[in-house]
Amino acid sequence: MKTVKILILAGFFSGLLSCNKDEINNTEVETYIELLKTNQYDAFRLPEFSFDDIPALLKYTYDFSVVNKFPHNPISSYAPTNSDYRLSVLVLWTIESIRLAATDNKLVLGFPSQHPFVQTKSEPIKWITNHEDKIYETIRQAYWNWWKENEHKKISSFCNIDPLSETKYQWH
Repeated sequence: MKTVKILILAGFFSGLLSCNKDEINNTEVETYIELLKTNQYDAFRLPEFSFDDIPALLKYTYDFSVVNKFPHNPISSYAPTNSDYRLSVLVLWTIESIRLAATDNKLVLGFPSQHPFVQTKSEPIKWITNHEDKIYETIRQAYWNWWKENEHKKISSFCNIDPLSETKYQWH
């Protein structure tokens, strides 16, 4: 029995070590979106998109497809169990990861926050886990405004501007 456990652990760790980082880095936006929409995205983290990918991602901010399988931060104690995750919010979360990656890697284990939902900034803290909540229209508009005001600049000049700074919300 001990040998079987050792073989299983060895197989698991060799699988982790054999993952090709370039496989994630070379993911195109359309492929990423299709994998999310079909619940086939198997990577353990978000793709490492660049500033140049933001316009393509923004095209999906009004796509309300239900997504049940997506990468989530392993340090989060909140397990994604409900089925109200929407592609539009996952795309905004991905854009946030691009912004934070440009700010001297302020990502935590490759993620912009613990989970892809927002919470109120002030007490009492309220988690808005339902991606159909009207609050997400405010979040979408904040990202659109942030992008339109800055798209012609170098990302280094505006990556420190939080799109949600003028809202009552922040990523959880």
